[in-house]
Formats: sequence, structure tokens, C-alpha cells
Amino acid sequence: MSQHPEDDSEALAERKMRFLFHLRSHGVTDPRVLAAMERIDRGEFVRGHFEDRAYDDTPLPIQCGQTISQPSVVGLMTQALNPAPRDKVLEIGTGSGYQAAVLSGLCRRVYTVERHRPLVSEAEALFQRLRLSNITVRLADGSYGLPEQAPFDRIIVTAAAEDPPGPLLAQLKIGGIMVVPVGQSDAVQTLIRVNRTDTGFEYHELRQVRFVPLVEGLGAG
Repeated sequence: MSQHPEDDSEALAERKMRFLFHLRSHGVTDPRVLAAMERIDRGEFVRGHFEDRAYDDTPLPIQCGQTISQPSVVGLMTQALNPAPRDKVLEIGTGSGYQAAVLSGLCRRVYTVERHRPLVSEAEALFQRLRLSNITVRLADGSYGLPEQAPFDRIIVTAAAEDPPGPLLAQLKIGGIMVVPVGQSDAVQTLIRVNRTDTGFEYHELRQVRFVPLVEGLGAG
């Protein structure tokens, strides 16, 4: 730490400015999404050994063998989800809580499901500290969604499934959007946007990604 706090704050401000520039240069152009990502400090969600890399555009390890996604992918997924201010959003895979926190500024309510109890506890404490009161965290098997709160205007999945999970498709409103990475866990995955219409589902491939696999059941601990 510098002996001159103003130097540290200037350096941090510059890193955050570069962070936003990097997002724009990687295709995150929606002003609402950029504003939400500017409001939510990724540094709050990266602790310990990797905290000095909080503003790098890279995924980083967190507890329970999970990762915090790279910011440009969070931005692109949020942009593809296109949440509206009155929407109710379901997130599968709370992880660090960063994606849910970004979404909280863009919609009415976020329900986020996590299978690892330590991550649920940490995320709840962090949301409370940041006064993000429109996020509800549930310890549950995300592959089944959250049927008691369905249907949802938007669903975002932050772990890769072999196919868009049927229970999640069923919990999506007509006119709703789901964004999900699809593919084998040890191979290339594709980010898919699913639009539910009156007659079925439309699938759009967005880009190649790499996520941890969507696993059934609750995690240990």
C-alpha cells in the first residue's frame, strides 16, 4: 500500500476507467449495462490472493472450486438477456454474487440459486452490506430452477449444460429470454440466447465461452 492514499485512489480510479473501456471494446455497448457494471465494484467480489486482479478481464477462482466470470462475458450475457426494469430474473449459479449484483440494478427482482452453502452465506452477507435488497439467494439444485417463483421474464445460467435444461425452459414466460452456455464441460461451449414465443423456442448462438459445468444436487458443506 502506498504511503500516499491519494495515489492509491487515483490508481484505482484509472484501473476502473480502463475496466469500462475494455468492456466497451469487447462489445458491451448497452449504456444501461455499462452503467450497472460501473456501479457494482468487482473488487468487492474478489478477495484474498486474487484481489489485485479484480479489474482484469479474466475469470478468477473462488471458493468451492467455482469461478467469478470475466467481466466482458458478464457484460455480454447481461446485454443478451436485455432485462427490463419490471422484470423478475432467475439466475442459476450465484457463485461470487457478481452477476446477480449487476442484474439487481437493471430489473425489479433477482432470484439466484446456488448449490454450495458457503457461497450462499457469503453472497447474502455481501448483498446485505452493499444494500442490494432486491436479490433473494436460495440454496438449491439449480438444474430444477425455482418452480415456486416461476414464471420468470428472464433466466440466466452461469454454468454449462449439455442442452438448455427442460425445467428452466418451462419456467420462462412467453416473450421471455434465457441466456445459457451449452456444451460438454471439457470442450468448447457456445453461449445461447433462447427466446420463448407463442409457438415454442427460438435459439441464437452468440459466441464461444468456457464455464464450469452445471451439476445436479447440492454441493458438500
